[in-house]
Amino acid sequence: MLPTREEILRSVSFKTSRSGGKGGQNVNKVSSKVELIFDLETAFYLDEDEKILLRSRLENRLDTEGLLHIVSQEDRSQLLNKEKTVAKLIELLKRSLQVQKKRKATKIPKAVIQKRLKNKAVNAGKKENRRKPPID
Repeated sequence: MLPTREEILRSVSFKTSRSGGKGGQNVNKVSSKVELIFDLETAFYLDEDEKILLRSRLENRLDTEGLLHIVSQEDRSQLLNKEKTVAKLIELLKRSLQVQKKRKATKIPKAVIQKRLKNKAVNAGKKENRRKPPID
């Protein structure tokens, strides 16, 4: 079950810092870069199965303490960057918790097999016609 935005906001912490790149004076004096830190273990709205699934699917994004860091510094506004990090986290949780349907194995239809064999025969015939006839 996907948590609500309010539940997520209660369980994450934010860290701000000065953003790099273009922006002139704004970059030097405003802390607009936002880093969202999500602790998977303290997320009370996730059950153990969901935590195990998230841990396995997000293992490359978790640090040594099991924290997930999401950074945004695209906008000049700290508030917009904070909203973007929350949106990224929700999307990441949604994609990671989605269970893939099991694929049903199906037989290849006879018409498809026959069409493939017919195409092979036509191709072989073309190549056979390109050969020089044997000299008697």
